[in-house]
Amino acid sequence: MTVRTVLGDVDAASLGAVLVHEHLIIDNALIARDYEHIHLSSVDEAVAEVTECAAAGVGCMVDAMPAAGGRHPDRLAEISRRTGVAIIATTGLHTPKYYPHHPWALEADVDTLAQLFIADIDEGIDQFDYTGPVIDRSECRAGIIKVATPEAELTDRCQRVFRAAAIAADMTGAPILTHCEEGVGAASHVAAFARLGFPLHRVVISHTDKVVDRRYHRDLLESGVNLEYDQALRRSTDERNDTAALIADAVEAGFIGQIMVGTDGARRTLWATLGGSPGLAWMRGGFLASLDRVGLDADGVKVIFETNPHRFLELETTP
Repeated sequence: MTVRTVLGDVDAASLGAVLVHEHLIIDNALIARDYEHIHLSSVDEAVAEVTECAAAGVGCMVDAMPAAGGRHPDRLAEISRRTGVAIIATTGLHTPKYYPHHPWALEADVDTLAQLFIADIDEGIDQFDYTGPVIDRSECRAGIIKVATPEAELTDRCQRVFRAAAIAADMTGAPILTHCEEGVGAASHVAAFARLGFPLHRVVISHTDKVVDRRYHRDLLESGVNLEYDQALRRSTDERNDTAALIADAVEAGFIGQIMVGTDGARRTLWATLGGSPGLAWMRGGFLASLDRVGLDADGVKVIFETNPHRFLELETTP
């Protein structure tokens, strides 16, 4: 079971607890100017926050910022070396708002996009993050592909990106992570990959726990797709943590094998080492207490933090 990290391929069994949707470095001119609340440029700051996660038992984090969105593979590699936490980098594309100065990310055809994604995984992530015109591939390779939708239905551009991601995943064996804006539209992701003939067990949909509707989640899980819940951190002070409750419901319905967790912790106000709260490490502290209160035992915790992501993140050996 091989997983591709920024420091090389590793055995999935070595990863320990995994946070499947993280943001450790997001840094470019657009982010610094227009999205200061998620501007994460410092290796030292990330090392401090990730070190606390490691002390809490986190062994691997997926940095979910895709191509031309502020990735810096060299910084991710340094964070991994200094903390001992495995980091998986991401290729693919985010929603259009991140690309006002990169028309290729909005207009390129399917084959062009697929080849860019494949090269990130097989050869190495561009040091310039596909901001062009020069490409200089680093030694750090991506291990997962991201696609994103800004609304419930897929636009023409989304359909091209989804198709390119499926081609790249077929060619490389990498899994696919999706972004649902405000948690809605996940059914359109399922339908799109089903039409493409892409296996849904190789897809994880993020942010759906923003929608606290048990039927919505059960319908998705019945399709065979995986769900990554990442709103628990923002509910750390709630008497009832809705993310924990959704996990309990999925377990009761027999879907524990399709649930993973993360923080989507791009906001600086969530990082304890930046003076925010509760800190990313809360996922292996306070959140475990929330899961205990809804009846998830130690074996169940291991399944959602380790067993499921280890299986999902492995590169298929016969893509």
